[in-house]
Amino acid sequence: MKRNILLILLFIASTPAFAQLSSLTGEISANGDPIEFVNIYLVEADKGAVSDSLGFFEISRLQPGEYTIRFSYIGFRTQEQKITAEYGRDIHVEIELIPLDIRGDEIVVTGTLKEISRSKSPVPVEVFSPAYFEMNPTPSLYDAMQNVNGVRPQLNCSVCNTGDIHINGLEGPYTMVLIDGMPIVSGLSTVYGLSGIPNSMIERVEIVKGPASTLYGSEAVGGLINVITKKPSAAPTFLIDGMSSNWLDLNLDLGGKFSVGKRADVLTGVNLFNYTNPIDNNNDGFTDVTIQERISVFQKWSIQRDEGRLFTLAGRYLYEDRWGGELDWNRDFRGSTEVYGESILTERWELIGNYQLPTTEKLLLSVSYNNHYQDSFYGDMEYVADQRIGFAQLTWDKEIGVHSFVAGTALRYTYYDDNTPATAASSNININNADEVWLPGVFVQNDISLSEKQQLLIGMRYDHNSRHGDIWTPRFAYKWSPNQKNTFRFNAGTGFRIVNLFTEDHAVLTGAREVVITEELSPERSFNANLNYEHKIFADEGRYIGIDATAWYTYFDNQIVPDYETNSNQIIYDNLDGFGVTRGASVNLDFEFPDGIKLMLGGSFIDVFAEEDNVRTRPILSERWTGTWALGIPLKNTGIKIDYTGNLYGPMRLPVLNELDPRPADSPWWSLQNIQITWDQPSRNYQIYAGVKNLLNFTPPSNSIARAFDPFDQNVSFDANGNVLPTPGNPNALTFDPSYVYAPNQGIRGFIGIRYLIN
Repeated sequence: MKRNILLILLFIASTPAFAQLSSLTGEISANGDPIEFVNIYLVEADKGAVSDSLGFFEISRLQPGEYTIRFSYIGFRTQEQKITAEYGRDIHVEIELIPLDIRGDEIVVTGTLKEISRSKSPVPVEVFSPAYFEMNPTPSLYDAMQNVNGVRPQLNCSVCNTGDIHINGLEGPYTMVLIDGMPIVSGLSTVYGLSGIPNSMIERVEIVKGPASTLYGSEAVGGLINVITKKPSAAPTFLIDGMSSNWLDLNLDLGGKFSVGKRADVLTGVNLFNYTNPIDNNNDGFTDVTIQERISVFQKWSIQRDEGRLFTLAGRYLYEDRWGGELDWNRDFRGSTEVYGESILTERWELIGNYQLPTTEKLLLSVSYNNHYQDSFYGDMEYVADQRIGFAQLTWDKEIGVHSFVAGTALRYTYYDDNTPATAASSNININNADEVWLPGVFVQNDISLSEKQQLLIGMRYDHNSRHGDIWTPRFAYKWSPNQKNTFRFNAGTGFRIVNLFTEDHAVLTGAREVVITEELSPERSFNANLNYEHKIFADEGRYIGIDATAWYTYFDNQIVPDYETNSNQIIYDNLDGFGVTRGASVNLDFEFPDGIKLMLGGSFIDVFAEEDNVRTRPILSERWTGTWALGIPLKNTGIKIDYTGNLYGPMRLPVLNELDPRPADSPWWSLQNIQITWDQPSRNYQIYAGVKNLLNFTPPSNSIARAFDPFDQNVSFDANGNVLPTPGNPNALTFDPSYVYAPNQGIRGFIGIRYLIN
């Protein structure tokens, strides 16, 4: 009897249900020193971890099977290692990371819709980690873009401080912003979408410059910014990052993860921003910076499935209350003509899901939905809008010999309703008629490995717009790497964009100008080509120099360029009876030195113009020259690092109201420069950082807002055609206009912050 019981117990203990699951541990180093914050990811299991200050990591509850471990860390080559997990057998690995250039060789997805190392991608993709943005900490990702070469945050209003992102000189509506590959930020929400993404949730930011409509459809004309959030399993257990300045603003990021049962990991992040201290240093009677209260909550679930299939679900909620205007404005004056203010209440929520189908073929279903509601007053002009965007995409990823296919079908639904003529019925402006657009499409892409040194990518997309009909967007890319130190990339393709003025051009909402649309607006089309060259120099004693240069040319047909100059009290829109061009060249230089000093320099020459009736004009607020830099100097054996960052912009053409306007028609050369000192205590899990922003104390001239003393134009005279008449009280024939803005009004300021992290 005892023998039978013993045999039964041995049998039960040997079955999988009672066997002990494996655990994976490891140590990571570089040049003999342990490396902290390395991202460790098990590809098949969608699980991960982060190394601690001793370079140690652990992943538990590992089911039996074959796994690929991926090690990635900024500044080092992404490396992979195969392991086999068995019941009751723990695994320990040791790996030495190989240094690379500053921008690293991270895995990217934006250029091709599939995971591929940056060096192997035929499409040039720039990758930036949170560590790069921490060299100049900011309260939002929108502000952080100021240190990316060729990318510029542009303020569109001196009063409410809303803005957009320019890439290679093209205005914000040409830039698509994605979260985890989903086109979640567009149209009405582009102005606010980059605010409120908790920095603690960001794994990396991928930037592609130039049209990407073949893969992403409408709006990806000038380029796209893909915000990749952290995998829950690889995120820190808890993180807090708080920062404030002597302007009394407060930004707080909170993040953390937890597990639900044995199969779900959950990542949660919260961003809080508060600024309630009206300041008017330029003495124009208006707030220099808008008063803001913002809360954003983000949560991402990762569900472990059999055979490592992907299943993630994420959501974000944002609420923001901002106002700018005369210093004595308060909510009682909202919508009145007594005291001028611009008050914007924004409520937004988003949902993103990725589900790999349980099939032998690799099929991925991606869905997103967002709702953006805005209730605002610009002076006494009310603007209330509701936008909803639904998106679904099914992609098929297949490797056949030297061919790597990505094919799919997508459906996008856009609903937009507001209280402006944009959604008024054509027969009666007082009757509302919400705008609804369906955009189904299909696409296919083939990435062909011609040889070890050559790669060819061809693709085509077809969309059917319910309003404008059929749209075709082909794509071509070629990569040649004669050796490991040199890479050439050539890309060409077309793009298209469906325009909705009221959702993307904030100037139409300032209340200072009348909007005039002279014709039924047709979709814009673009034709683009760019050539990229990357060169790596490995010098003695660990010195490294990286060179990344690009030249581009984009031609626009049916381009829509707002006309601010024909009538100082109007913005006139129509399709260009001619063509538009943006062309230029940029270069990024990366330097690494044995003592840990790193320097990144970037510069761009941008030539943007529109030609109509043989007359060539440069668009307003487009610069010809830009430069950026980031210098990091660690002080050995002290835990102290000094960061010096900045940018430089050449003159831009500004929207003066008429020939009598005394304000300069072009901006000066200007620069925003910052310095920061960080004291890192990894053994105690915290960092303290402090510094000075806008070291040169640069701000635009105090007369940037025309006739700030008469915001409702009560003392302005007009002729029968609506043109402003010069009078003794208004000799320059000006009206109130806050659109003359090219740089922030916030001058020099000190800041201090602390980060605390538990792995």
